[in-house]
Amino acid sequence: MTLFSKIINGDIPSYTIAESEKFYAFLDIFPLQKGHTLIVPKIEVDKIFDVPDTYLSELLVFAKPIAAAIEKSFACNRVGMVTVGLEVPHAHLHLIPINTAADMEFSQPKLSLTKEEFAAIQASIVSKL
Repeated sequence: MTLFSKIINGDIPSYTIAESEKFYAFLDIFPLQKGHTLIVPKIEVDKIFDVPDTYLSELLVFAKPIAAAIEKSFACNRVGMVTVGLEVPHAHLHLIPINTAADMEFSQPKLSLTKEEFAAIQASIVSKL
């Protein structure tokens, strides 16, 4: 069972943003920017392009209102979307509020946020869904 499956199942706590029958969205606990959100299919598939077509086509539709809520919650030019998938062998999509492409550089130091900061970010995004 992957780390993300444990989060989806509630075995590991997370800052939930949204959930559907097929997807789970939650805050990245090692964010590049405040509001950095992960969207994960509830099925365990390692690579994004191995995800079944029905899931793959619905992934962006699920992500769209979340991206809009992130954009309303943070001063940013847009919400960037990245799929890397090297750290956890479970397909996932990163939604990151950005002003420049450099804001999505995974080599940059990650933010260190308190539980209170994560809870405030979660509340802000969820309130705008």
